[in-house]
Amino acid sequence: MAGAFKIRYAGGPTAVIEIGGLRLVVDPTFDQPKAYQVGSGLTKITGPAFGAADIGPVDAVLLSHDQHPDNMDDLGSEYVKAAPLVLSTASARERIGDPVRALPNWETVELPGAGGLRVTGVPAQHGPDGTEHLTGEVTGFVLSGEGLPTVYVSGDNASLDVVRAIAERFDDVDIAVLFAGGAQTKLLGDALLTLSSEAAAEAAALLGARHVVPLHFEHWAHFSQGPDTLVAAFDKAGLADRLHLPQPGDVIEL
Repeated sequence: MAGAFKIRYAGGPTAVIEIGGLRLVVDPTFDQPKAYQVGSGLTKITGPAFGAADIGPVDAVLLSHDQHPDNMDDLGSEYVKAAPLVLSTASARERIGDPVRALPNWETVELPGAGGLRVTGVPAQHGPDGTEHLTGEVTGFVLSGEGLPTVYVSGDNASLDVVRAIAERFDDVDIAVLFAGGAQTKLLGDALLTLSSEAAAEAAALLGARHVVPLHFEHWAHFSQGPDTLVAAFDKAGLADRLHLPQPGDVIEL
């Protein structure tokens, strides 16, 4: 199965995944640094390592949610609207329309192509229990197929209970792509809106993931943790050999 999965890291939550002969873009954010007057305000402090024009043809976008610019910024919105297919939440479908397709939790779609890649929508909780009305609907994804690695893409999830539910459904997760910056905003004070470094390590253990590729841990001002804390947390948990910490522009092949 080696070499069956490739991920190219642009920065923030944005990456290009190649699996089963298909190319998928995760949460497109292509703007240069800027401030966004959304909710309590978000500030992008570093631009992407590559832009939309550098990706080439894609088969689908995996959009965890559309309501926050750190997951779909202005140029990312243009990219989404021009994509052949976007898998996301029902809320995103209502707001954007085509080419967004809602993928409810635990439902699966098989993407066209010889690889037989299946994408399953899975839960994501963008903050503590009871805050969904403030943060909005979010989804994660599991990629799978005959002869392919099983890949979990968390989206903006802060709940280990959600991870446990996914681990119960998928008992053979090869690769976990975890959004792991410990995001915090004025909206919810000290509460975490995404996994902390320590929670990311625990999530990896719960899933039994053989490999972990973190995303969304840098390039935005509202992250409370970053590369150094990820390395320390995985080392403390005895999982250092599973962590593949990307640099912007890196391609990781597993």
